[in-house]
Amino acid sequence: AWKAYVTVNIGVSDTIIIISAIIGWVYFVAWSISFYPQIWDNFKRKSVVGLNFDFVGLNITGFISYTMFNFFLFSINSVQHEYERANPRSQIPVQLNDVFFGFHATFATLICIIQCLLYDRGEQRVSWFARIFLGIVWTGYIVLAIIVASTSWLTMLDYLYIFSYVKLVITIIKYIPQAWYNYCRKSTIGWSIGNIFLDFTGGSLSLCQMLLLAYNYDDWATIFNNFTKFGLGFISILFDVLFLLQHYVFYRRSDVHDSRTLLF
Repeated sequence: AWKAYVTVNIGVSDTIIIISAIIGWVYFVAWSISFYPQIWDNFKRKSVVGLNFDFVGLNITGFISYTMFNFFLFSINSVQHEYERANPRSQIPVQLNDVFFGFHATFATLICIIQCLLYDRGEQRVSWFARIFLGIVWTGYIVLAIIVASTSWLTMLDYLYIFSYVKLVITIIKYIPQAWYNYCRKSTIGWSIGNIFLDFTGGSLSLCQMLLLAYNYDDWATIFNNFTKFGLGFISILFDVLFLLQHYVFYRRSDVHDSRTLLF
């Protein structure tokens, strides 16, 4: 038997709704432009030495995964219906700015990859660990897509959640190669601190928006139903603090000198 229900969204405050929308677009802008200090540094130096290639490889896979999850859940009716059946009392946990951010982040990371191919990269290359990990991820995506298309064992929503979990895992590990690379070089030259300031701003505001919406609608389940977004903001903040310490405290007087102009 079919059960009909109507979802009525009642917020505590219209002001909070407006503030949340503004915060959403501000963190979208902060996160979006956070890619460009690194791209600009690479362009000015005509070099990507200092930028870890594992970080770049993990980044592009992570952002494609993030974009897939957000786009389908925000735009495709059949996926939205699956979500509503599974979570009848919960909001769709994706905002329009999340979708735009995913596409833009993927585009900006592709620009960085092109720079890695064109500019001086020294002896840098993607490590075997990253190659194997990324190979497993993409092979898994293809195999699971076939399963979704040919069986009822896995729903499209379940498949998309796998994308979101992969993005979360990549967010946890992607900064480790760059942090280790900075440690080994005892320098952050070539790794733009400008993108760290902007990333920290975006991560903080992202968490703030989620908490405001959860409070306003008394719907704390949305945080866990979109744990990728929550985890993305929280983990990014932790690593941003580490990179700020590396840049301004640990390796402030680096022995590695570079006469080429850097932004920040």
